[in-house]
Amino acid sequence: MILESFNLKGKVAIVTGCDTGLGQGMALGLAQAGCKVVGVNYVEPTETIEKMNEHAFSFLDVRANLLKQDEIADIVAQAIAEFGKIDILVNNAGIIRREDAIEFSEQNWDDVMNINSKTVFFMSQAVAKQFIAQGHGGKIINIASMLSFQGGIRVPSYTASKSAVMGITRAMANEWANHNINVNAIAPGYMATNNTTALRADEERNASILERIPADRWGTPEDVAGPCVFLASDAASYINGYTIAVDGGWLAR
Repeated sequence: MILESFNLKGKVAIVTGCDTGLGQGMALGLAQAGCKVVGVNYVEPTETIEKMNEHAFSFLDVRANLLKQDEIADIVAQAIAEFGKIDILVNNAGIIRREDAIEFSEQNWDDVMNINSKTVFFMSQAVAKQFIAQGHGGKIINIASMLSFQGGIRVPSYTASKSAVMGITRAMANEWANHNINVNAIAPGYMATNNTTALRADEERNASILERIPADRWGTPEDVAGPCVFLASDAASYINGYTIAVDGGWLAR
Protein backbone atom coordinates (compact mmCIF):
# COMPACT_ATOMS: atom_id res chain seq x y z
CA MET A 1 0.00 0.00 0.00
CA ILE A 2 2.76 2.47 0.89
CA LEU A 3 4.31 2.20 -2.58
CA GLU A 4 1.06 3.46 -4.11
CA SER A 5 1.63 6.81 -2.40
CA PHE A 6 4.73 7.25 -4.59
CA ASN A 7 2.82 6.51 -7.81
CA LEU A 8 2.49 9.54 -10.11
CA LYS A 9 0.48 7.85 -12.85
CA GLY A 10 -1.63 10.37 -14.76
CA LYS A 11 0.01 13.41 -13.14
CA VAL A 12 1.28 16.33 -15.24
CA ALA A 13 4.62 17.88 -14.36
CA ILE A 14 6.31 21.03 -15.69
CA VAL A 15 10.11 20.84 -15.47
CA THR A 16 12.16 23.89 -16.46
CA GLY A 17 15.71 23.51 -17.74
CA CYS A 18 15.60 19.79 -18.53
CA ASP A 19 17.73 19.58 -21.68
CA THR A 20 20.68 18.02 -19.80
CA GLY A 21 21.97 17.17 -16.34
CA LEU A 22 19.88 17.32 -13.20
CA GLY A 23 16.82 18.70 -14.95
CA GLN A 24 16.88 15.88 -17.44
CA GLY A 25 17.33 13.35 -14.63
CA MET A 26 14.34 14.71 -12.72
CA ALA A 27 12.16 14.87 -15.84
CA LEU A 28 12.96 11.24 -16.66
CA GLY A 29 12.41 10.20 -13.05
CA LEU A 30 8.98 11.82 -12.99
CA ALA A 31 8.11 10.17 -16.32
CA GLN A 32 9.20 6.78 -15.02
CA ALA A 33 6.92 7.31 -12.01
CA GLY A 34 3.97 7.89 -14.37
CA CYS A 35 3.99 11.62 -15.15
CA LYS A 36 3.30 13.36 -18.40
CA VAL A 37 6.10 15.92 -18.61
CA VAL A 38 6.17 19.46 -19.99
CA GLY A 39 9.81 20.40 -20.58
CA VAL A 40 10.58 24.12 -20.69
CA ASN A 41 13.93 25.00 -22.26
CA TYR A 42 15.71 27.84 -24.03
CA VAL A 43 17.23 25.37 -26.52
CA GLU A 44 15.83 22.23 -28.09
CA PRO A 45 16.26 19.40 -25.57
CA THR A 46 17.30 16.87 -28.23
CA GLU A 47 18.80 14.30 -25.86
CA THR A 48 15.87 14.48 -23.44
CA ILE A 49 13.36 14.07 -26.27
CA GLU A 50 15.25 11.00 -27.49
CA LYS A 51 15.27 9.44 -24.02
CA MET A 52 11.55 10.20 -23.55
CA ASN A 53 10.68 8.73 -26.96
CA GLU A 54 12.81 5.66 -26.28
CA HIS A 55 10.45 4.70 -23.45
CA ALA A 56 7.27 6.12 -25.06
CA PHE A 57 6.86 8.68 -22.28
CA SER A 58 4.49 11.63 -22.83
CA PHE A 59 6.63 14.76 -23.30
CA LEU A 60 5.69 18.25 -24.47
CA ASP A 61 8.62 20.38 -25.67
CA VAL A 62 8.08 24.07 -24.83
CA ARG A 63 10.63 26.72 -25.79
CA ALA A 64 10.94 29.82 -23.58
CA ASN A 65 13.44 32.40 -22.35
CA LEU A 66 13.11 32.39 -18.58
CA LEU A 67 15.43 35.35 -18.08
CA LYS A 68 12.19 37.31 -18.34
CA GLN A 69 8.79 36.49 -16.93
CA ASP A 70 6.59 37.51 -19.86
CA GLU A 71 6.41 33.98 -21.30
CA ILE A 72 5.19 32.29 -18.12
CA ALA A 73 1.47 32.62 -18.89
CA ASP A 74 2.02 30.98 -22.29
CA ILE A 75 3.93 28.07 -20.71
CA VAL A 76 0.98 27.36 -18.41
CA ALA A 77 -1.47 27.74 -21.30
CA GLN A 78 0.47 25.26 -23.47
CA ALA A 79 0.56 22.70 -20.66
CA ILE A 80 -3.19 23.00 -20.10
CA ALA A 81 -3.94 22.83 -23.82
CA GLU A 82 -1.90 19.62 -24.20
CA PHE A 83 -2.68 17.75 -20.99
CA GLY A 84 -5.69 19.53 -19.43
CA LYS A 85 -4.16 20.18 -16.00
CA ILE A 86 -0.94 20.69 -14.02
CA ASP A 87 -0.07 18.76 -10.86
CA ILE A 88 3.65 19.38 -10.33
CA LEU A 89 6.13 22.17 -11.02
CA VAL A 90 9.91 21.71 -10.84
CA ASN A 91 11.75 25.04 -11.00
CA ASN A 92 15.14 23.79 -12.16
CA ALA A 93 16.26 26.33 -14.80
CA GLY A 94 19.11 28.52 -13.62
CA ILE A 95 22.42 30.12 -14.54
CA ILE A 96 25.67 31.05 -12.83
CA ARG A 97 28.16 33.86 -13.49
CA ARG A 98 31.66 33.83 -12.01
CA GLU A 99 33.54 37.04 -11.24
CA ASP A 100 35.37 38.46 -8.23
CA ALA A 101 32.89 40.20 -5.94
CA ILE A 102 34.97 43.38 -6.02
CA GLU A 103 34.46 43.59 -9.81
CA PHE A 104 31.07 41.89 -10.16
CA SER A 105 28.94 43.57 -12.84
CA GLU A 106 25.34 44.71 -12.54
CA GLN A 107 24.43 42.65 -15.62
CA ASN A 108 25.82 39.48 -14.06
CA TRP A 109 23.89 40.27 -10.90
CA ASP A 110 20.58 40.98 -12.65
CA ASP A 111 20.65 38.04 -15.08
CA VAL A 112 21.29 35.47 -12.36
CA MET A 113 18.82 36.96 -9.90
CA ASN A 114 16.13 37.17 -12.58
CA ILE A 115 16.13 33.55 -13.67
CA ASN A 116 17.24 31.92 -10.41
CA SER A 117 14.88 33.67 -8.01
CA LYS A 118 12.47 36.12 -9.69
CA THR A 119 11.33 33.64 -12.34
CA VAL A 120 11.11 30.88 -9.72
CA PHE A 121 8.65 32.99 -7.74
CA PHE A 122 6.49 34.12 -10.65
CA MET A 123 6.48 30.68 -12.27
CA SER A 124 5.35 29.25 -8.93
CA GLN A 125 2.71 31.95 -8.57
CA ALA A 126 1.26 31.23 -12.02
CA VAL A 127 1.13 27.48 -11.43
CA ALA A 128 -0.25 27.91 -7.89
CA LYS A 129 -3.12 29.93 -9.36
CA GLN A 130 -3.79 27.02 -11.70
CA PHE A 131 -3.65 24.55 -8.80
CA ILE A 132 -6.20 26.62 -6.89
CA ALA A 133 -8.47 26.89 -9.95
CA GLN A 134 -8.31 23.12 -10.38
CA GLY A 135 -9.32 22.68 -6.74
CA HIS A 136 -7.05 19.79 -5.79
CA GLY A 137 -3.73 21.39 -4.87
CA GLY A 138 -0.34 20.40 -6.24
CA LYS A 139 3.40 20.16 -5.66
CA ILE A 140 6.09 22.78 -6.28
CA ILE A 141 9.74 21.73 -6.10
CA ASN A 142 12.42 24.41 -6.30
CA ILE A 143 16.08 23.68 -6.92
CA ALA A 144 18.29 25.32 -4.33
CA SER A 145 22.04 24.70 -3.87
CA MET A 146 24.82 24.12 -1.38
CA LEU A 147 25.17 27.91 -1.70
CA SER A 148 21.76 28.27 -0.11
CA PHE A 149 23.68 27.28 3.04
CA GLN A 150 27.18 28.56 2.28
CA GLY A 151 28.79 31.66 0.81
CA GLY A 152 30.90 30.38 -2.03
CA ILE A 153 33.64 32.30 -3.85
CA ARG A 154 33.30 34.48 -6.97
CA VAL A 155 29.56 33.76 -7.32
CA PRO A 156 27.81 36.50 -5.29
CA SER A 157 24.63 36.67 -7.38
CA TYR A 158 24.32 32.88 -7.51
CA THR A 159 24.72 32.67 -3.74
CA ALA A 160 22.14 35.43 -3.24
CA SER A 161 19.71 33.83 -5.67
CA LYS A 162 19.95 30.36 -4.18
CA SER A 163 19.61 31.74 -0.64
CA ALA A 164 16.48 33.47 -1.92
CA VAL A 165 15.17 30.17 -3.28
CA MET A 166 15.30 28.66 0.20
CA GLY A 167 13.55 31.70 1.66
CA ILE A 168 10.75 31.98 -0.89
CA THR A 169 10.18 28.23 -0.65
CA ARG A 170 9.31 28.77 3.02
CA ALA A 171 7.27 31.90 2.27
CA MET A 172 5.18 30.27 -0.43
CA ALA A 173 4.65 27.18 1.70
CA ASN A 174 3.31 29.35 4.53
CA GLU A 175 0.68 30.97 2.32
CA TRP A 176 -0.34 28.10 0.05
CA ALA A 177 -0.41 25.06 2.34
CA ASN A 178 -4.08 25.73 3.10
CA HIS A 179 -4.77 25.22 -0.61
CA ASN A 180 -3.19 21.74 -0.40
CA ILE A 181 -0.10 23.02 -2.20
CA ASN A 182 3.23 21.63 -0.99
CA VAL A 183 6.25 23.83 -1.69
CA ASN A 184 9.68 22.35 -1.01
CA ALA A 185 13.21 22.50 -2.42
CA ILE A 186 16.12 20.23 -3.23
CA ALA A 187 19.69 21.44 -2.69
CA PRO A 188 22.03 19.32 -4.82
CA GLY A 189 25.63 18.92 -3.78
CA TYR A 190 28.54 18.37 -6.16
CA MET A 191 27.05 16.58 -9.18
CA ALA A 192 28.69 14.84 -12.13
CA THR A 193 27.09 16.78 -14.99
CA ASN A 194 28.40 18.61 -18.05
CA ASN A 195 28.61 21.77 -15.90
CA THR A 196 31.29 20.19 -13.70
CA THR A 197 33.36 18.40 -16.35
CA ALA A 198 36.31 20.80 -16.05
CA LEU A 199 36.20 20.71 -12.26
CA ARG A 200 36.29 16.92 -12.19
CA ALA A 201 39.13 16.89 -14.71
CA ASP A 202 41.26 19.04 -12.36
CA GLU A 203 42.93 16.34 -10.25
CA GLU A 204 43.73 18.63 -7.32
CA ARG A 205 40.26 20.21 -7.12
CA ASN A 206 38.55 16.87 -7.68
CA ALA A 207 40.51 15.30 -4.82
CA SER A 208 39.79 18.17 -2.43
CA ILE A 209 36.08 17.99 -3.19
CA LEU A 210 35.87 14.21 -2.74
CA GLU A 211 37.79 14.49 0.53
CA ARG A 212 34.93 16.63 1.88
CA ILE A 213 32.12 14.29 0.72
CA PRO A 214 31.51 11.39 3.14
CA ALA A 215 29.97 9.33 0.31
CA ASP A 216 33.33 9.65 -1.50
CA ARG A 217 31.78 10.23 -4.91
CA TRP A 218 30.12 12.90 -7.02
CA GLY A 219 26.35 12.81 -7.23
CA THR A 220 24.41 11.90 -10.37
CA PRO A 221 21.14 13.10 -11.92
CA GLU A 222 19.58 9.86 -10.70
CA ASP A 223 20.47 10.80 -7.11
CA VAL A 224 18.28 13.89 -7.46
CA ALA A 225 15.49 12.14 -9.39
CA GLY A 226 14.48 10.02 -6.38
CA PRO A 227 13.96 12.92 -3.95
CA CYS A 228 12.12 14.81 -6.71
CA VAL A 229 9.67 11.94 -7.23
CA PHE A 230 9.21 11.69 -3.46
CA LEU A 231 8.44 15.40 -3.03
CA ALA A 232 6.07 15.26 -6.02
CA SER A 233 4.14 12.35 -4.54
CA ASP A 234 1.44 11.89 -1.91
CA ALA A 235 4.11 10.31 0.30
CA ALA A 236 5.41 13.84 0.96
CA SER A 237 2.03 15.45 1.60
CA TYR A 238 2.99 16.60 5.11
CA ILE A 239 6.33 18.11 4.11
CA ASN A 240 6.11 21.84 3.46
CA GLY A 241 8.65 24.64 3.22
CA TYR A 242 11.69 22.40 3.63
CA THR A 243 14.94 22.23 1.64
CA ILE A 244 16.39 18.73 1.34
CA ALA A 245 20.15 18.54 0.82
CA VAL A 246 21.14 15.80 -1.63
CA ASP A 247 24.88 16.12 -1.15
CA GLY A 248 26.46 12.82 -0.11
CA GLY A 249 26.98 14.29 3.35
CA TRP A 250 28.83 17.48 2.26
CA LEU A 251 27.00 19.68 4.78
CA ALA A 252 27.53 17.16 7.56
CA ARG A 253 31.28 17.81 7.34
